[in-house]
Amino acid sequence: MTKGRLEAFSDGVLAIIITIMVLEFKVPEDASDFAALKPMIPKLISYVLSFAYVGIYWNNHHHMLQMINKIKGNVLWANLFLLFTLSFLPFTTAWMGENHFDKNPVALYGFNLILCALSFTILEKTLIASEGEHSKLKNAVKNHTKESLSLVFYIAGIALSFFYPIVSMVCYGIVAAMWLIPDRRMEKNME
Repeated sequence: MTKGRLEAFSDGVLAIIITIMVLEFKVPEDASDFAALKPMIPKLISYVLSFAYVGIYWNNHHHMLQMINKIKGNVLWANLFLLFTLSFLPFTTAWMGENHFDKNPVALYGFNLILCALSFTILEKTLIASEGEHSKLKNAVKNHTKESLSLVFYIAGIALSFFYPIVSMVCYGIVAAMWLIPDRRMEKNME
């Protein structure tokens, strides 16, 4: 399979994930003032955070695949696992927003984020193994500081969700902020 076909399929799935998340918004009936939007604020915050995460994964997925020359069968399965974990984001996002950041939805959202990070790591390692010892990707991602910090914040967010769900949201937001700028390790090695 060509790299382009894998990217196109992944792009389509990620676009659907974002579309499903935005379809959760229902227009307030019989109200045209801004006050009618106030109950939707938790949903909006959840959506913005999840949109950022999907965008981050899309961006880093793109950068990662730019460094790869060949796609093997195991890469396809690893990529599908990433898409599978990301496909739960509309559900966990909606549940969290609908329930105004209650502890269980916030904890499940954090667990979903850990699964997404794990599946991305599996895809990364599968691509590196597929490329071999002289993989550009392997050279680019040898420092795992951001990944380790992300895991710490995810675990802290899940643990705190049962006591301080809003603090958990801050933890998840910090991770998103850390990854908003495309992974420079990959950009440096793409040239």
